[in-house]
Amino acid sequence: MKLTQQVIEQLAEHLENAELQAHDVVKITEAHPEMDWDDAYAIQAEILRRKLARGNRVVGLKCGLTSHAKMKQMGVDTPCFGFLVDYFSVADGGEIKVAELVHPKIEPEIVFVLKKALKGPGCHIGNVLAATDFVMPGLEIIDSRYRDFKFDLKSVIADNCSSSRFVLGGQAVPVGEVDLRTLGVVMEKNGEAVAIGAGAAVLGHPAAAIAMLANHLGARGEEIPAGTMILSGGVTEAVAVQAGDHVNLRIQALGSVGVRFI
Repeated sequence: MKLTQQVIEQLAEHLENAELQAHDVVKITEAHPEMDWDDAYAIQAEILRRKLARGNRVVGLKCGLTSHAKMKQMGVDTPCFGFLVDYFSVADGGEIKVAELVHPKIEPEIVFVLKKALKGPGCHIGNVLAATDFVMPGLEIIDSRYRDFKFDLKSVIADNCSSSRFVLGGQAVPVGEVDLRTLGVVMEKNGEAVAIGAGAAVLGHPAAAIAMLANHLGARGEEIPAGTMILSGGVTEAVAVQAGDHVNLRIQALGSVGVRFI
């Protein structure tokens, strides 16, 4: 690590305030070009500590930048991982206030829920499938707090991978009943298809993203507990939304989920 604990705490407060107050900031590597990957995750962890201290609860984990489309869109080549807390959750068919966000985008997700804990290193797709209770469709609303949507991967990780809101819906389907690679995904905005893909767009197999998360945590002596809900990453590129938009996602065999922006 290159940053002092004091600087990590200051940057965590800076980024969390941007999220909570819905204002943009310059990417933090502008002022701290020396920061490394461990610093980025340490800032993210400090943001989580601040939220837990205020009584928020962790309700899941997320994998970000896991499709080649998203990596190309964001100009990066490595996935990232973040946390989800209770107030990020929006009910299926619910509403999201765009005034609470900076520049929101939405993406379709295949969501995993585990029945057994997963721990790396050495976790692979087979381990993930064996540990998964069921899968379901979800929407993630990402909202990078960085000005003009300009950032690098370290800044994104520190900003909790642009996490802001998510919506779960559809059906809880046992993982053994579907081929996650070939599941067709259609996301519609205001009745028009705006993103189409298949599960294989996520690292060749969505479970590969979960395995990477388990190995990432394992390197830090942590595991993914049984019962954890995990967003495996956007199947397609993210789509910008604004007040008045209605987004609906349909995933073959898993059903649909929707949300409105006001």
